[in-house]
Amino acid sequence: MNPLTTEQVRELREELERQLDRLMRSIETSEAALRPVELDQSRVGRLSRMDELQNQSLTRNLHEREEIRLTLIRNALARIEEGTFGVCEACEGYIPYERLLVFPEATGCGNCG
Repeated sequence: MNPLTTEQVRELREELERQLDRLMRSIETSEAALRPVELDQSRVGRLSRMDELQNQSLTRNLHEREEIRLTLIRNALARIEEGTFGVCEACEGYIPYERLLVFPEATGCGNCG
C-alpha cells in the first residue's frame, strides 16, 4: 500500500498539471523563437547575426530540456492513473512525500536516484 494519502496525490497531480501548463506555454514560445530568422543583410551587421545565431542556440538547448521535462511530467501523470505514482522504479520502495513535493516527477526514492 502506497503511504501517500488521496489528498497528497491530488495535490501532487494538481502541481504536475500546473507545471505541464506552464511548460506547454514555454515550449510554444521557444518553438516560435527557433523559427529561421531572415536577416536584412544590408542593415544588420556581422555581430548582430552572430548574436542571433547564439540566441537561437541557447533557445534550442532550452527547448530540448523542456521536451525532456515534458516527458517526465506526462510519465508522472500516467503513473498516477496507473496507481504506481510514488513507487521507486529501482527498488520498488516508496518515494517520500517531501521529495515528491520538490520534484513531483521523481521516479526514484532518493537512495536509488
